[in-house]
Amino acid sequence: MPPVPRDGFGREIDYLRISLTDHCNLRCVYCMPLAGNHYAPSPDLLTAAEIEAVARAAVAVGFRKFRLTGGEPTLRADLVEIVERLAGVAGVHDLAMTTNGVRLPGLAPRLAAAGLKRINVHLDSLDAARVARVMRWGTLAEIWAGIEAAEAAGLRPIKLNAVVVRRFNEEDVVPLAALTLERDWHVRFVETMPLGRGEVAAVARAGLVPSAESRTWIEAALGPLLPLPPTDPADESRNYRLPGGRGVVGFISPVSEPYCATCNRMRLTAEGRFHLCLLRDDEIDVRGALRAGAELDAIGRLLLRAVGSKPTGHRLDLGHSTEAREMYQIGG
Repeated sequence: MPPVPRDGFGREIDYLRISLTDHCNLRCVYCMPLAGNHYAPSPDLLTAAEIEAVARAAVAVGFRKFRLTGGEPTLRADLVEIVERLAGVAGVHDLAMTTNGVRLPGLAPRLAAAGLKRINVHLDSLDAARVARVMRWGTLAEIWAGIEAAEAAGLRPIKLNAVVVRRFNEEDVVPLAALTLERDWHVRFVETMPLGRGEVAAVARAGLVPSAESRTWIEAALGPLLPLPPTDPADESRNYRLPGGRGVVGFISPVSEPYCATCNRMRLTAEGRFHLCLLRDDEIDVRGALRAGAELDAIGRLLLRAVGSKPTGHRLDLGHSTEAREMYQIGG
């Protein structure tokens, strides 16, 4: 296997997050407006074959981990084909997906059979009314059925991602963390990220709950959080276990406790651009090269150029974030 590529700051970059679409069947208040969204035209989206080509080029230059994201990746009609293609690439050591779970009851067994290994499900509340208020267009029952379908299909460990938004779902932090007492799930609390310039970015800025605050609430109600030794130095989640708990409680804190120094990610947007840092606008086009007939080694060189151009980190402390894209256009 080729060595893992390093960026200009010595970080090993071996993880490609692949956005399959900028469409979503939910409208979370900190991510996607109810109306006025701008989507990439369908012909501009990378095809299953093009996604496979990028993955093969990525493996050839040292990438090992791949995650499918959106928008909502389960909205791609060819999702199972994409998973089959990527799982069939020698050198893909880990293939996972992030989803809201709504469509998993019908898809989870097929995705597992196609080669998907793990799944992260986005769920911000265990209260049906608050799910409707925060996530919009989806129900707790639908998402919960998706989680159960994923677990039954063997897509483990189940990881739940909950975005904590002040004045929307603070009261859900403790009940969500308590799930790990009886289940071997990973429940991770994510700080809001102010991407873009519109109404959702304003909600994200106003709604920021630092992870330290969430930890305080959990410990006051459920007991001390016991730190777990990191198993992967590039893991963005700082992980803990509750006394007697079976699962893991994690905190993803890009604003209050940035992890830029250990970032190992590159992102591929749905319309075929390498997005160099989630919270910045730097991008390099790869779709043009693919559709001009570029060989895999040329695609690999483009990816290495993107790795070499990766910035040291975001600039939220200076008040800067993405302006050209919203969260649903990048996939987190």
